[in-house]
Amino acid sequence: MAASVRYEVEGWGVGELWLDGETLLWHELPSKSATEGGDDPSNELAVRLRAYFTGARDSFADVKIDLDGYTEFQRAAGSVCAGNRFPLVVPCHRVVAANGIGRYGARGVGYKRRLLELEGVTL
Repeated sequence: MAASVRYEVEGWGVGELWLDGETLLWHELPSKSATEGGDDPSNELAVRLRAYFTGARDSFADVKIDLDGYTEFQRAAGSVCAGNRFPLVVPCHRVVAANGIGRYGARGVGYKRRLLELEGVTL
């Protein structure tokens, strides 16, 4: 049964995880436009994500994700970034354009720059 976990990160806002047991179904990045705070401070993945947004390095390689609905090609190609349900776990913010930083959907380039700066990358 799927469950929602909201988590709050100072300076970033509120994010939300949708989980089926330990499998990540979807991750909504923290946003300052979210009006409600986090409700499960003990969820292991939420704890790791809060730490990431404060500068802790984490590959998230051990996180189980549900890739149903993606073709084999989409799973391997950069085009999956446009509909990425797993930001940070599948780190599409690391995909940059040949002539600069590139775009980052509705969150914008400023958000992408903040994520890259957490990882020590400046463009």
